[in-house]
Amino acid sequence: MTNKRMLIGLAVMGVTIAGALAIRALLEAIQPGPVESFISRPQGIMGTECALTAVPAQGQNELAIIRGLSKAEQALRTVEAHMSTYLQFSELSRLNRAPAGEALKLSADTMDVLRLSRLLRAQTGGAFDVTHLPLFELWGRAGKAGRLPSEADLAAAKARCGWDKWKLLDDGAVKSIDGAGFGLGGVAKGWAVDRAAEAIVAAGCAGGLVEVGGDIRCFGRPGHKGKWIVAVQNPFNQEGNDFFGTLALNDAAVCTSGNYERFSVIDGKRYSHIVDPRTGRCVDLAPSVTVVAPTAAIADGWATALSVLGPEGFKLLDANSGIEAMIVVGGPTDYHIHETPGFAKLLDKPIPRSPAEAKAKTQPVSAGLPSHLAFPRKYAIIGAVDSHQGCPPPGHFWLHRNLIRRPAW
Repeated sequence: MTNKRMLIGLAVMGVTIAGALAIRALLEAIQPGPVESFISRPQGIMGTECALTAVPAQGQNELAIIRGLSKAEQALRTVEAHMSTYLQFSELSRLNRAPAGEALKLSADTMDVLRLSRLLRAQTGGAFDVTHLPLFELWGRAGKAGRLPSEADLAAAKARCGWDKWKLLDDGAVKSIDGAGFGLGGVAKGWAVDRAAEAIVAAGCAGGLVEVGGDIRCFGRPGHKGKWIVAVQNPFNQEGNDFFGTLALNDAAVCTSGNYERFSVIDGKRYSHIVDPRTGRCVDLAPSVTVVAPTAAIADGWATALSVLGPEGFKLLDANSGIEAMIVVGGPTDYHIHETPGFAKLLDKPIPRSPAEAKAKTQPVSAGLPSHLAFPRKYAIIGAVDSHQGCPPPGHFWLHRNLIRRPAW
């Protein structure tokens, strides 16, 4: 092991004073001067990849930055503990198990997400609906069994869905029918990303970026100048750095949803994991939907909704909402790109609108980016460092890849 690798290994010590001193020693040994970015990669967050980046303000105390990253991680874990349906004793799991008529007290965070979800349901015409958990679980069981659900099963599951089966109280919720349940997978991760970003802002950092499994929220700048670069993966080729394009952002959130990463095959036919709450059936309309919005929670919800609605869903977007979107429809050899009017303005480079344009592209998206979009030259790596995800080599750009994989929540 080289001396440099040994020094980098010191940075996995965690968010403690001793760890901070080790980080300082590491940085001074590699390259003297002020630290331009602190990066934390917490493990075990929502079963997916996570990266927290903080850009110090001028003269900012490094311990304050590290504490801010620690609070950001804590915010992510708190949301997961409250809202995951995969944790048996989360608030949401307990609520879903509760019998009809039994009110259950919920945290302020969970109540806020439920209220936002109810609003998104109205704005999307029912294409986004967190009460669809009985349908989602039915299709999950069907996929495992390799057998389509019967019409009777679909009807029974649909009968347990809908906001009319629920009453939101000031500090809790109660269902009117047994078997009703909430699934917040299309909004809670985005909400968690927003809370983590707020923790980094509260620490006094000049800039920051939070990424959890493809849901991204950034603010400020990635250094003294420039913008954060978010690369949108080619949905038909997930190997290497094959990106459709890159977004250049300062204060925004980006979420991507897709129908090709999670699916089931029943009787030789592929069924997406995305369910239309209005019909109760799986939809296979859009291989990729990317949404840019003021918050990650809103971007997350609309990415799910537009996966159901397709380009027709653009008509439902408020012109003053600050939401822009791109939808890919079709397959690898015949796809088409649909964008809202303002989406192209956020792109650093045009996205190929057809397979022919993509084939004609001779350079990867990461090549030839303008210098003002470069990620800062120095990094403090906090937490576990993957050998393939450490500091980018000199002269290369750090692309925050918007992963289309949406883990089970």
